[in-house]
Amino acid sequence: MSSRPTVDVPTAVLRALSPRGKVAVAVGTYLCWTLTTWTLEGRLLTLQRPEATLDRLLYTGVANVLIGTLFACWIALTFVDAGFTTRTRLGFRSVRQSLLASVVGAGAGLALYLAQGPPTTDPVVVLNAFAQVLPVSIAEITVCWLLVGGSVEAAVRGRLPPAVARAVALVVASVLFGLYHLAHSPPFNTAETIALLTVVSLGTGAFFFVGRTAYGALVFHNFLALFGVTSALAAAGELAAYRTPVWPVLVTAAVALLVFVAAERASVRLD
Repeated sequence: MSSRPTVDVPTAVLRALSPRGKVAVAVGTYLCWTLTTWTLEGRLLTLQRPEATLDRLLYTGVANVLIGTLFACWIALTFVDAGFTTRTRLGFRSVRQSLLASVVGAGAGLALYLAQGPPTTDPVVVLNAFAQVLPVSIAEITVCWLLVGGSVEAAVRGRLPPAVARAVALVVASVLFGLYHLAHSPPFNTAETIALLTVVSLGTGAFFFVGRTAYGALVFHNFLALFGVTSALAAAGELAAYRTPVWPVLVTAAVALLVFVAAERASVRLD
């Protein structure tokens, strides 16, 4: 009696899609992530309610870890397995290169944070705010730049010069990143903030598409978000609550980062 091999139907379907079909899946994932963000954060004003611990954990866990990180990373790396793109083009390098890029991203991001005259330089407050933003930044990098941007670049790479393909992908990723903030609570969903974030995020795109480093782009991007978050906390008079370690925030950030690292390292054989 012979046994039939198990067929992973979703993976097989993703691999077989045309380039346009793969881009459509990437954009569909972006829309799903954005809608979930609105449902669990923007609609409920979750980030405006520091006391809503359960709502924050649900929003972070579902929108950013499950959909924005695990699901989006699985799709992107399935595209790698299909030969549509490569790990290198998605910014996944060796451990040494990723660590070095993270240091460079941290240095550039911290310098930019300090140059803007931030509302606080208290290391504990900065650490708590950095950790609060990190799960969201991981999802933003994974969905906007790695999945959608990487898919757009791969789809147009054969028809456009490489530099032009990168530029197109960079602009698309940055515009979608800005528009995604419509799903967030104020002040992040205002037209002025969306326009500013779209322009500022071009720096993240440069790290990602020019430096080809997902981790460097992530750390740099998180510092960009840090200024906005600490400014919002200061305006709301909530910085005092961050002057001691906020352990649920720190643990959630550590878990989100471990999930991202595990998801991308599990496919290291594919490049």
